[in-house]
Amino acid sequence: MSLDATAAAWLAGLRAGADVPPRRPRVAFRLGPHEVGSVEPEFLTRLTLGAAFDGAALLHRLEAEKGWQLDGEPTASLALLADALRTAGLAHAWRNEQLAVPNAVGERIGTVERAVVRGLGITTQAVHLVGVAPDGRHWVQQRAFDKPNDPGLWDTLMGGMVSAVDTVQTALVRETWEEAGLQVDALQDVRPGGVVITRRPSDDGGGAGYVVERIDWFVATLPEGVVPVNQDGEVARFELMEEGALRERLLAGGFTTEAGLILGAYLGW
Repeated sequence: MSLDATAAAWLAGLRAGADVPPRRPRVAFRLGPHEVGSVEPEFLTRLTLGAAFDGAALLHRLEAEKGWQLDGEPTASLALLADALRTAGLAHAWRNEQLAVPNAVGERIGTVERAVVRGLGITTQAVHLVGVAPDGRHWVQQRAFDKPNDPGLWDTLMGGMVSAVDTVQTALVRETWEEAGLQVDALQDVRPGGVVITRRPSDDGGGAGYVVERIDWFVATLPEGVVPVNQDGEVARFELMEEGALRERLLAGGFTTEAGLILGAYLGW
């Protein structure tokens, strides 16, 4: 699909919206010697002052760099911190799902509950699948209206987080089944599409959150007659769209930012 002035302006705006500085200054958040995220300077203050925080002795303010450091065994200490954030009303929707916590060079340091990663500015990883029919039409999903993020917006055929127990490949397999009821091995021409990085403020953590996420996206063809069926209740419906209709919905802002960037890249915009 050629990129006209309207699409070019839309894509530029979308890219700008996916790479936005924090609303307010942030400081380093460390696990021992490892910098793993960032927080607003006063975000953790109320936890150190509250007797209910069992891990208060492990959390230290770093006066020299105005950051914060959490000591102890990383995963156990992060669990205490996550519980305290939840009690203080500073966690997002609690999922009982652990995500990997990487350091600045991508090494895994520990794991943490998904609900607190944005407040702590921890980098997350996600996977998406662009689904194509044999005739060239595109399978897309409408996100469930009760999802905590982007309810009711349109998305790629599948999009989900890479959990702490996953690799990108195992997350692709798991999420494709959970969201679309499809076995990756039964799809045709499954291939990597590219990588999208997003950085932008988040309303998580009482408005003090920041998203840093790497998204690996893939493309696959659904065999003739194969129809996606949601398994986990997180999809309102699927739709098979002609390219022109897909373009119109993209330009109208009907898709999530991540899906817009991925589908724009797939379409050659």
